[in-house]
Amino acid sequence: MININELNQEKLCKLFDHTFLKAYARESDFIKLCDEAKKYNFAMVAINSYPVSLCKKLLEGSNVHVGAAIGFPLGQTTIETKCFETDKAIEDGADEIDYVINVGRALDHDYAYIRKEMEAIVSICKEKKVFSKVIFENCYLNKEEIIEVAKIAKEVKPDFIKTSTGFGTSGATVEDVKLMKQIVGDEVKVKAAGGIRDWKTCKAMLQAGAERIGTSSSIKILEEFLEETKR
Repeated sequence: MININELNQEKLCKLFDHTFLKAYARESDFIKLCDEAKKYNFAMVAINSYPVSLCKKLLEGSNVHVGAAIGFPLGQTTIETKCFETDKAIEDGADEIDYVINVGRALDHDYAYIRKEMEAIVSICKEKKVFSKVIFENCYLNKEEIIEVAKIAKEVKPDFIKTSTGFGTSGATVEDVKLMKQIVGDEVKVKAAGGIRDWKTCKAMLQAGAERIGTSSSIKILEEFLEETKR
């Protein structure tokens, strides 16, 4: 758990996955994203898999990881396709993988499929020594379904389970973060993403148990945090 009282600029910045996942992303957007990530020493840039090699080059010499979104944002590709995309992203330089589960299979309670998919992708990441994050897309799941997928994650052990893509009907909620953390405990970390645009919301997610924050508002949140700490 993150101790809010012990946070400073350096520690807070290392909780951010600095994000740009838009369909209209251009090379200039990735240059800006990586420049910002290097300036503030964020944990990672969160991008789709196509620009991984570009961002790896742009971040050369820094401590900032390159994170590739897999099966994003719908999750509606085969396990084989997601594995291929994962392998290719890692080959291109990805240090972290965020993949979207097949939400439809979860809604049908085909948890054997969810486990098979998770084991396949997480095993690739473990073999290649990169971080793995499993995106639930909680806005489409009920409490019981979130619990069941989290139980699978507790056994398969990705590095993180993640609330949302930011492209669904809603993003992270404090209630979901608490529930996910309650199920996985210390076995797996929780990443909150989607709709986190200010320090107040970010702080609530951290207090609920999140240990990584996915946001395109990293700099704004940092500025608000610094302003609060001056008071």
